[in-house]
Order: sequence, then C-alpha cells, then structure tokens
Amino acid sequence: MATASQDIESPDGRSLSSKGLKGKHSWKQKSVVTVALTLLTSSQAILIVWSKRAGKYEYSVTTANFSVEALKCLLSLVALYRTWNSQGVTEDNRLSTSLDEVNVYPIPAALYMVKNLLQYYIFAYVDAPAYQILKNLNIISTGVLYRIILKKKLSEIQWAAFILLCAGCTIAQLNPSSDHVLQTPIQGWMMAIVMALLSGFAGVYTEAIIKKRPSRNINVQNFWLYIFGMIFNLVAICVQDFDAVMNKVVSFSVYLHSVGKPQPQK
Repeated sequence: MATASQDIESPDGRSLSSKGLKGKHSWKQKSVVTVALTLLTSSQAILIVWSKRAGKYEYSVTTANFSVEALKCLLSLVALYRTWNSQGVTEDNRLSTSLDEVNVYPIPAALYMVKNLLQYYIFAYVDAPAYQILKNLNIISTGVLYRIILKKKLSEIQWAAFILLCAGCTIAQLNPSSDHVLQTPIQGWMMAIVMALLSGFAGVYTEAIIKKRPSRNINVQNFWLYIFGMIFNLVAICVQDFDAVMNKVVSFSVYLHSVGKPQPQK
C-alpha cells in the first residue's frame, strides 16, 4: 500500500512538492536580495555624507571607487569558484575569453565610473534625503532608455509610475518658504540628471550585453566589467590624484631603499 508521504506527481513526472520547495526557496532568495539592495542603496548616501569632515573628504574618492570595483571583482571570482566546484569548468563559465567578447565592456564601465564619481560631488549641493529623492530619476531614465534602445514596450501602468515619480521628485524639492522655487540648486539638479542618464544608459547597455549571450555565466560577465572598471579608476587616480600618488611612490621608494641599505656596525 502506498504511503501518504509520497509526492504527488505532475503530468510531466516531476514532484509537485519539490516544485513547491523550489518556488519557496526562490521567493526567499529574491526577498533577501531585495532587502539587501534596499539597505545598501539607502545607506549609501548617509555613509558618504558621514565620511565628510568639515565639508571635505579626507580620502581619495577615486581610490574609494577603485576599492569598490576590486571588491566586486573579488566577489565575482568567489561566486565563480563555487560554480566551478559544483558544475566544473565549462564553455559558459570559463574566464578565458576573446577580444570580440570583452570589447563591449569598456563603455558601461566608463559610464559607471563617471556616475560613481559624481555621487561624491553632488553632496556639495544636496543633503542625503534630497539625494535619495533625486535618485529616483535613475528609474525614469532607465525606463525611457529601455524603450528607446531595446525597443521594449512599457505598459500604461509603468508610464503612469514614471510620471508620478517625476511629479514626486519635483514636488518634494519645492521650497515655499524661500524666494527660490526649488530647495536644490540648479547645479544639484543638473548633476542628478546627468547621473540618471549615465546610470540608465549603462544599465540598459549592460542588459543588452547579457542578453546577447544569455548562456554565458553572469559572474564571468560581471568579472570583466569590473576589470575594466578597475582600469578606468586607476587612470582616474593617476589623473586626479597624480601628486598624491607620486608622493606615496617616492615615500615607498625611500622606505625600500632605507630597508635594503646595510646598517653600519657599532
């Protein structure tokens, strides 16, 4: 006699209970990712503002950007290592690639670098709450560029949401207690719009790259994107902080020379 604990099978022979478990696991994973992204994006502005001392950053923002790209590159490698252990090295998850495949990554990497640098300088004109409100412009620009570049149709609800976001961003910045119409100066608005366009275009471009080779492991594609991000940030470090970099190089050279120099015997 069959036991009551047996799984009920669907017409294709798969267990319905196992499908339910997979669906539950997927829902939990999406929930964790959503909460993590919400916490990270909402805390970003606060942490950047808290890192300022007397209105200035006591560290190199280009070096900070490079460190973030390096960390993301390392996390991609860790995820790839787990994939190699479970699935082995395949054509779709190997790191070795061709010039035709990687020559598409410099464009979004450069756009993300400029956008990430601007997010440090915009706080000269806006505070953290205003930045979070203006950051919603990223969603609007992404949706519009998604329609223009990828030719994807947006539903009426999505267009209505974009209009409400535009209205919300504008109304939240109204300043009735001052002669100025908006709380945020025009420089802040211009930087926010430029950041939104850069973020939207880079995001849509990256999605187009991923969809071009859907079987390619996402961590491999992220790895090469972050590699170019590191390269561009290294260039930015040398250009923007050239004097500081050279001073550290000279100091390190003097230190190595002093360490390698034989000490006089007493």
